[in-house]
Amino acid sequence: MTVLVLARDIDWSADRLVEALNERGVPVFRTDLAAFPQSLTLDARLGRRGWDGVLATEHREVQLSDIRSVWYRHPSHFELPTGMSGPERRHASAEARCGLGGVLSSLDVMWVNFPARESDALKPRQLQVARRCGLAVPDSLVTNSPESVRGFAAGIGGPLAGKTLAASMLIESGRFQMAYTRRIESADLADLTGVDTTAHLFQPFLTKSWEARVTVVGRRVFAASIHAGSDAAKVDWRADYDNLEYAVVKPPEPTVTGMLRFLDSFGLYFGAFDFAVTPDSEWIMLECNPFGEYGWLEDALDLPITSALADLLANGAAG
Repeated sequence: MTVLVLARDIDWSADRLVEALNERGVPVFRTDLAAFPQSLTLDARLGRRGWDGVLATEHREVQLSDIRSVWYRHPSHFELPTGMSGPERRHASAEARCGLGGVLSSLDVMWVNFPARESDALKPRQLQVARRCGLAVPDSLVTNSPESVRGFAAGIGGPLAGKTLAASMLIESGRFQMAYTRRIESADLADLTGVDTTAHLFQPFLTKSWEARVTVVGRRVFAASIHAGSDAAKVDWRADYDNLEYAVVKPPEPTVTGMLRFLDSFGLYFGAFDFAVTPDSEWIMLECNPFGEYGWLEDALDLPITSALADLLANGAAG
């Protein structure tokens, strides 16, 4: 039985996972969705037991019925042949998504994680589900109204945190830019230009002793504290990796229970949770990234996250 890895060609975490599966003697078929349809071929037929057939590249192939699990790891979009018109490209892309995506998604195997379930985990819904699962979350406002922001700030009585709701990575003038969390003071409320252009997320700017990244793989929990050593990192630790210190920590049992309930609610097997830990040791969940990065913490703290992923995919079931 084979593990299907859908990942970009250049992906260090995917390289490491494939190596771990090879060490376990588990066959792997790795490809990027960008390979379809030019160098990846699908030949599937519907039988009494569902879809079966072959997924093949020039050098390798896998029988669909032989796939035991799928790791959906940031694959690229389909790359279509050059020379197609705009309408042709849109049509071909939709057909590829429905054809290849539809066949693969119909396989009765474990996905880590199933794309539609990742898409369901939108941040506003995450906060609601997290609270229902017993996790503490910040008071939150989603709005495109500057007046609502001012009213929310007045009720909070302190600075706000302005955050993105979706992708924090932007491409501007051909360069990648990160949209970091922003601390909004009372003086900033006079000019909220741009708030009315789209939806924004606002929360109280929390007083925190440190933060935590908790990576959950199946039922296994790997938690790291993140201590910020600069003003920029104290607002958003992603802004200054050079001034961070890490340590292995153990989350409170109610927090672990809440995270597992959260993942079960969305049908996810993997999640990277971010928490703020207050001076009185309360763990407040900020968000969960269903495809969050973990490699830098794995190396810094010798956390066996890749090994846990390999075990999960090799077994095809959480444990």
